[in-house]
Amino acid sequence: MTASILIVGENYFLAALLDRVGDLADCTIETATSANEAIPLIQAQQPDLLILQASSDSLYLCQQIKEQSRLAWIYCLLLADDAPRLSEAVSQISSQAVECSAEALERGADAYLVMNLSVQHGSLVVAELSARQNRLLQAQVQAGLRVVRNHRELMRANDLLSAIALSDPLTELNNRRALEWELPRQIQNARTRTLPLSLVMLDVDYFKAINDTYGHLVGDRMLKLLSARLRHNLRFYDTPFRYGGEEFVIILSNTDGHEAPIVGQRICRLISEQTFRIDPTLEIHATISAGIASLEAEDDSKGISLLRRADQNLLRAKSEGRNRAISSAPDCSRSLASDSAPSI
Repeated sequence: MTASILIVGENYFLAALLDRVGDLADCTIETATSANEAIPLIQAQQPDLLILQASSDSLYLCQQIKEQSRLAWIYCLLLADDAPRLSEAVSQISSQAVECSAEALERGADAYLVMNLSVQHGSLVVAELSARQNRLLQAQVQAGLRVVRNHRELMRANDLLSAIALSDPLTELNNRRALEWELPRQIQNARTRTLPLSLVMLDVDYFKAINDTYGHLVGDRMLKLLSARLRHNLRFYDTPFRYGGEEFVIILSNTDGHEAPIVGQRICRLISEQTFRIDPTLEIHATISAGIASLEAEDDSKGISLLRRADQNLLRAKSEGRNRAISSAPDCSRSLASDSAPSI
């Protein structure tokens, strides 16, 4: 992946730096003449590495970047032009340079270098020193890019591990842990934007009979097919989760207590009206029971009380004959088929 570098400074600084780092392989380089010009570029493009002309503005920019978690990984290299002092005392580092370096690191810079940017030709000593400093600059840039590259690889690994931790391996739906993370976020969003929110908790009717008759592999296949049917037929803003075993939860965003039972009934029909083809010789008819609940003002922010009401309505659907969706709203309980067990 091509690395990106943003150089920020006065025009002479930009020209000198482009000459020194412009030949780095696999790098795209952009420039800005001030911190104000650089800020929108940093926000939009998030370059891997910043080379900043040392100044009070660049120190402030470093500090602002490091205080933002989504930008703090950007490698910030501050570079001071010390041409007069360099020509006077090649081998000495002044106490002022030490102070500047310490302040830069304290304010968020990842590295601080002092270079002679104006002298390109002259005595052999100065020419040799310029070459050594160019080498140091390029080495520092490469070191910074390695740090960023390692960070990106760690972030990708963390994202993969997070996806694995939040995904159910059998059904490929989000799992219960993902629900416990997502439901509070959806509740907060609904309350902030004054939008309705509902839940459907569903359970496969007589699922134990399927396992007992055909074995757990057939039962697993059944759950995979059911999950795929849900995933492909829900509205794009409905989010299904495998809650555990043969139980599932669906978050219905922007859905109130009148709309949610209609969705629940539709899901019940979706499952009951078409058999599940396990293999060329076996088809299974199945039904589900569903409990529906909608967010209320007194519900807690984690969604525990909301889940509890949906679970209670699911138990009612089971006890009243299965193959139905029951909501807390009045006149929302209706059977979709006979009360008999599904044929398997």
